[in-house]
Amino acid sequence: MSLTRKILYGMGLGIIVGLIFNLALPGMFETVNSFVLVPLGKIFVNLIKMLVVPIVIVSLILGTAGISNPKKLGRIGGKTISFFLITTAIALVLAIGMALLIQPGSGSFQLDGASFEAAEAPPVIETLLNIIPANPLGAMVEGSMLQVIAFSIIIGFGIARVGEKASGLIKLVEQTNEVLMYLVQAIMKFAPYGAFGLIATAIGSQGLEAIAAMGKYMFVVLFVLLLHLVFTYGSAVSLLGKLNPIKFIKEFSPAMIVAFSTSSSAATLPISMKTLQNNLKVSKSVSGFVQPLGATINMDGTAIMQGVATIFIAQVYGAELGLGQLLTVILTATLASIGTAGVPGVGLIMLSMVLTSVGLPVEAIALVLGVDRLLDMCRTAVNITGDAACAVYVARSEGETFEEVEIDENVTA
Repeated sequence: MSLTRKILYGMGLGIIVGLIFNLALPGMFETVNSFVLVPLGKIFVNLIKMLVVPIVIVSLILGTAGISNPKKLGRIGGKTISFFLITTAIALVLAIGMALLIQPGSGSFQLDGASFEAAEAPPVIETLLNIIPANPLGAMVEGSMLQVIAFSIIIGFGIARVGEKASGLIKLVEQTNEVLMYLVQAIMKFAPYGAFGLIATAIGSQGLEAIAAMGKYMFVVLFVLLLHLVFTYGSAVSLLGKLNPIKFIKEFSPAMIVAFSTSSSAATLPISMKTLQNNLKVSKSVSGFVQPLGATINMDGTAIMQGVATIFIAQVYGAELGLGQLLTVILTATLASIGTAGVPGVGLIMLSMVLTSVGLPVEAIALVLGVDRLLDMCRTAVNITGDAACAVYVARSEGETFEEVEIDENVTA
């Protein structure tokens, strides 16, 4: 049995177990969750996260060094950032449009006692200025991914300019990359058990009453995520990447499954890079540059949640948002997707920024918190697919061709 199928079985079993505890054995859930389900999920996620910073550093150094021409590096960087900003804006337009059409906030909602402690987001300019790390080792320890990315790109650029003199260092980095990819392959053997624990916890901890009450909101978010995945990314892959979208989704789906179970773009990064390089033959230089950057700043799935949640909250409170306010939502959320990329709990922080920008109460975020964990799994899968679609587009625009290859499911999960 392939590893992909095992992960799907683990997720399916997790859904069944979660529903059993939620419906029939709610009193036992906390004990089983604390001693069985949470440890399974946490061990798997921590094993993957353990490799994220080393893989980002190694991949970006190799990717940047492989793009030795400074003009080419700037060109690829420009294409990548432009793709992310444009698709994020499209995601927000789709989210707002569908929310206005379906009106998930119509009806009666309990607002008494709703509260949310919004973490303070740093100004965008401060975040941009702090991209250059004063202490690279400190950035690695703290997991400040924008700083780690900047440091890695600078080192890669320096290696490219030095040329042959740095051949020994390049060989060392390449050998390190091989070791890390082997470890990813080994860790993925634990993925079915991790997926089981993560999904069972997510399903078991969500009360069915809360899910039912928020059903319309969840439907709109999920529908727009699917719409964005099929039409926006499908069109980008087909028209810009000259690749069959069905083939793209089929061969990248193993990484999407892992993203769904972990709810973390960063934790999925090692698998998503390996899947794209092995199954779709995108070069390591493009994949190693675009995907780590995307895992940090590309948040189309989160942008969709923000767009729908903003309209949902406005409808619940009976507030009418004019065209100017809707444009403010699109602009604020698009810029915030890059400006707050390194902040923990970024999705909720971004949402609080958007709500504040149009005068809606931040404490209303409490209304969507109950089902956010389930939606987070779906939007993470969309986020990493956007990173991969961008890498396909950039690779094709730089003259790469994608060979027909068989999927090695034991390697890509």
